[in-house]
Amino acid sequence: MATIDDILSAIDSGQKAALDRLFAFLSIPSISAVPAHFPDCERAADWLVTELADLGFEATKRPSAGRPMVVGHIKAARREAPNVLFYGHYDVQPVDPLNLWRNPPFDPKLEAGAQGEQIVARGACDDKGQLMTFLEACRAFKQFGGPPCHVTALFEGEEETGSPSLPAFLAENAKELKADIALVCDTGMWDRSTPAITIALRGIGSEEVVLTGANRDLHSGLYGGLAVNPIHVLSRILGELHDDTGAVAIPNFYDGVEELPQEIADQWHELNFDAAAFLGEVGLTTPAGERDRSPLEILWSRPTCEVNGIVGGYTGEGTKTVLPAKASAKITFRLVSKQNPERVAQAFRAFVTSRLPPDVKAEFIGHGGSPAISLPIKNQALRLARRALEAEWGKPAALIGSGGSIPIVGSFKRELSMDSLLVGFALDDDRVHSPNEKYERASFHKGARSWARILAALAA
Repeated sequence: MATIDDILSAIDSGQKAALDRLFAFLSIPSISAVPAHFPDCERAADWLVTELADLGFEATKRPSAGRPMVVGHIKAARREAPNVLFYGHYDVQPVDPLNLWRNPPFDPKLEAGAQGEQIVARGACDDKGQLMTFLEACRAFKQFGGPPCHVTALFEGEEETGSPSLPAFLAENAKELKADIALVCDTGMWDRSTPAITIALRGIGSEEVVLTGANRDLHSGLYGGLAVNPIHVLSRILGELHDDTGAVAIPNFYDGVEELPQEIADQWHELNFDAAAFLGEVGLTTPAGERDRSPLEILWSRPTCEVNGIVGGYTGEGTKTVLPAKASAKITFRLVSKQNPERVAQAFRAFVTSRLPPDVKAEFIGHGGSPAISLPIKNQALRLARRALEAEWGKPAALIGSGGSIPIVGSFKRELSMDSLLVGFALDDDRVHSPNEKYERASFHKGARSWARILAALAA
C-alpha cells in the first residue's frame, strides 16, 4: 500500500510534465467577459474533461445558461472514505492593458524572480495554476490506485463575471454534487513561507440612494440659500453614518455581530501584521475604522459601511452655478457573523429617511447582498487540513479571514448545506487581474504536495 511519501515522491518526479500541462491550459484564452472568447471557454472546458478522464474520473461537459460546467467523479477504493467536492474555475480576466505585459499573456513563460522561478501568464494564479495543484495531486494518487477520498470535481467558466449560472446549476444538481465538504483553491498564503486556511468571509450588501428636491435644477443665484440643496442633505447624512470612534452609527447595525473567539484573536495577534506597511503601499499612514479594534479585526471580522460613489449637480469642466434637483450615493456594507443583509438595508433606509428635511424625497435602489460565511474552528476537516499543511510547510497554517466575499462559498452553503475549506497558495504580489500575472513555481509544486497531504489526512 502506498504511503504519503510515495505520493509526494511521485509529485516531485513529475514536475516537468506537470508544468507542461499547466502551460497548455494557460495558453487557452478563456476570457468569460468577452463574447469573442466564448469558443475559447468551450475549449478550456473540453481540455479539463480530457484531463479528468485521463486521471480516471467520469467527466462530462454540462450546458448552463452561460459558459459550460465541467463535472467529474472518481471513487476511492474504500467505500467509507469521505466525499469531497473540489471547485475551481477555468475562466480568466481580460488582459488589458496589453502594452504592459512583458510577453503575450497567453504565451506562458517561466521567469526568474527574486524568490525563485515564476510562471507568468493570464490565469497563472487565478485560477488555473491553483486548480492544477489539486489535479496534479490526483495524478500522483493515480499511480497507486487512485485518490483516498471520493472526489467530485466542479469547474465553472463564469467566476470572473459573477458566476451567474452557478446557483441554478447547483440547485438542479444538488444530489449529485453534495459532499461532506467542499475544497476551494482560490485563496492565498499568509506569507511566502506560511500556509493559510481562510475560515471567514465577509458578506455584502449594496444600496443606492437618490435624493430629490426641486422639480428641476435651479439657478444658484436666484434660489441659493432659500431652496433646499440635495447635495447638502446627502453630504450631511453620509457624514453621520459613522460616529467619532469610527463605529457605524446606524441603529441596530451591529445586531448579529459576534466577538472573535479568543483562540483566533490570539493567533491573529501572533501574525504580527504591519498595518503601517500595508497602508504605506497605497500611500496612507494612519488606520481608520473602529478605534478599539486591531487592524486585522477591522479587515477580517468587523462589519463596514463604505460610500463608494457620489453624484450630484454639475461635474464637467469649469463651473456652472446650478443648484441640483438630485444627488445620489452608492453604499456597500461588508457584513460579518449573523448580520442579515436585508435587515441592514432596512436599517440604512430608515436612517436616511429619518433625517430628510421637508421637500426632499428619497428613492432607494437595492443591489442585492449575501451573508457572511465562516467555518467553525472546531470543524474536524479544518483541524486535519491544518495539520497536513503544517507537515508540508514546517509551520502551523494561519487561520485567516478575508475582507472580501467569495460567492461560490455562500452558494455551497445555501444550495448544498455544505461547508467549504478554503486553501490556496497565491501570494500578495502575484498581480492577480493585472498585467504580468504570475504564480510562483514553488506554490505550484508545494500546492500539489499540500493537497496530497490534505486528501490523505481527510481519508485517515
